[in-house]
Amino acid sequence: MRLKIGDFARLGQVTVQTLRHYDDLGLLGPAEVDSFTSYRYYTFEQLPRLHRILALKDFGLSLEQITQLLAQDLPPSELRGMLRLKQSELREQVRDQIDRLERIEARLRQIEQENETSPYEVVVRRVEPLLIASVRGFLPTYWDATPLWMELAEKMSRAGIAAAGPFFSIYHATEPQIDTEACVPVTPAACEQSTLQVYELPVVEQMACTIHHGPFTGLINGFTALFKWVDANGYQLAGPDREIYLRHPSKTDFANDTQAVTELQVPVSRVTT
Repeated sequence: MRLKIGDFARLGQVTVQTLRHYDDLGLLGPAEVDSFTSYRYYTFEQLPRLHRILALKDFGLSLEQITQLLAQDLPPSELRGMLRLKQSELREQVRDQIDRLERIEARLRQIEQENETSPYEVVVRRVEPLLIASVRGFLPTYWDATPLWMELAEKMSRAGIAAAGPFFSIYHATEPQIDTEACVPVTPAACEQSTLQVYELPVVEQMACTIHHGPFTGLINGFTALFKWVDANGYQLAGPDREIYLRHPSKTDFANDTQAVTELQVPVSRVTT
């Protein structure tokens, strides 16, 4: 399966600009560039290299140093040892570095699970129309959605609107920026106020869905499994993906709560030949 640069960026949870920069440096180039449109295409086989680059970058190495290390073709065991050492160092630092630490852990799990059988089960089902209130904006990274959720919560409180279902995110686009919408189901009474955007999401006839158990740092594993299943079963991506927060992580252990439950969804359509 050829992945557009935006879809590949989504799986790696980086920006399109980052991938273009890596290409310019000769660190990670597209598998194919269309000679007519100049569109860049990547493959699933390139994800392990991207995960290694990002893990080493969070390790504190420069891109030049990463290029040299990758040229040595480090085995996963050696890379794992380097990352474990960095974890020990980071745990001694101040609280605001914890998010960075968990990103390292997520990349490490990606590397360790490269050849394992996917634990995710995928189903395709119809998703009915849904009335929602939302706030939409652009994120610098996939880890920086908090301001959107704070804005949504403030507007809902001001309007006196209660949630009618689990909160969820819609990722509309990945280039040139990460276009994200923070959403919550509401009742028809919410349509009577004017301080918050309220509208109906249309029906999705075919939505590929899977469930992720555990912290948000592992969502990339679920999305990778979901996208691979779509490709392997004769479907193609047909719209923006969603994250449905069925059981939100504990506020006291936001990054590590293993009891958190998130449904991952992406609209699909059959590939026609």
